[in-house]
Amino acid sequence: MGGRPAESTPLPTVDDALPATTGWLLRGKDGRLTAYAPTEDGVLRWTEERVGGPNWSGPELLPAPGLLPYLSIAGGAQGYVHLVGLRRKPAAGGQIRTDVVYAVQFQTGRPLRDWQALGTPYPKDLARGGLLGLPSAVIDPNGSLHLFARNAGRGLSARIQKPSGAWLTWADLKGSRMTGEASAVVGEDGLIEVLGPTDDAVMRWRQPKVAAKAERDLKSFAARVTPGTLTSERTGGDRLTHYWRDTDDRTVHAWRLEDGETAPLGGPGTGPIALLRTPVDGHDCTILAQRGLDGRPALAAYPTEDESAGVTWTPTGEECVGAPALALDGRGRVVMAVIAKDGGLRVSRQKAERGLALEAWSRV
Repeated sequence: MGGRPAESTPLPTVDDALPATTGWLLRGKDGRLTAYAPTEDGVLRWTEERVGGPNWSGPELLPAPGLLPYLSIAGGAQGYVHLVGLRRKPAAGGQIRTDVVYAVQFQTGRPLRDWQALGTPYPKDLARGGLLGLPSAVIDPNGSLHLFARNAGRGLSARIQKPSGAWLTWADLKGSRMTGEASAVVGEDGLIEVLGPTDDAVMRWRQPKVAAKAERDLKSFAARVTPGTLTSERTGGDRLTHYWRDTDDRTVHAWRLEDGETAPLGGPGTGPIALLRTPVDGHDCTILAQRGLDGRPALAAYPTEDESAGVTWTPTGEECVGAPALALDGRGRVVMAVIAKDGGLRVSRQKAERGLALEAWSRV
């Protein structure tokens, strides 16, 4: 299914009942960046015209009738981009049918393949299917797509696409009392780890080996997580650092299994934290971006895994909606992107100088 330029620029749809998502800015195999944003009955797409910009095409509307204004986006080593969300449509008897749906983009700027419905773990129970949480998607080293979602029993359900493209049936990974959306990440060892927040802790699942079903890990950790704010980054060896927003003071916190203690990182704000690990002046750094309480994006960085060094959050640009996104462009520069309140895409790139200074924001 191809996209089409809209007769008038459509606006990304923001539904306060749904969590914001980050990870919507991806670099394709050809080095060009693409930005995605859900809108009414579709997805908006902006694409760099050349590697490193500065010009973009779009927004182009990729139709998806019934799609909720939420996306989980997964990019793999092959350069494929998988868009995953929930679709709700009227069914017989006045009921509503809920389906997890996904579509694939094989090359930067090329048409999106037709959306496919993957159902829910409750194919014969529309009411329970309607209780399914929003999906989280990741791609493993074999190129298989893995989907995770909170189920009607407030545990975790998963569905896996084999490398051949065929789908396995929905699996119940157990767990209980989940209060927010699942968050999945692939470690440097190729193994997937999944997090599920409860009122006062975070449950963990982990694959025993690549392509295997994730298993519940009893090493949960204490945290009061604002639903929809869990994100993770690979920070060294087989280590993952997990970030979230505290429900009480709305500040950012980090946790790593190997350290076992939660590290406060300040920065009260809203929504999930965008993450990017990259060298800055030859030093391994983790870069964070968020939407501050004033609605403006804010940027911070610190030496990877050295949370004790502290972070300084620097507001930048104009008010935005949703959550910022971070990526490296085809020239290796840090790029920060946001959706402005007028629905337009704003982009800022790293300056060609020491440190992590960003250029002035440009309107796409």
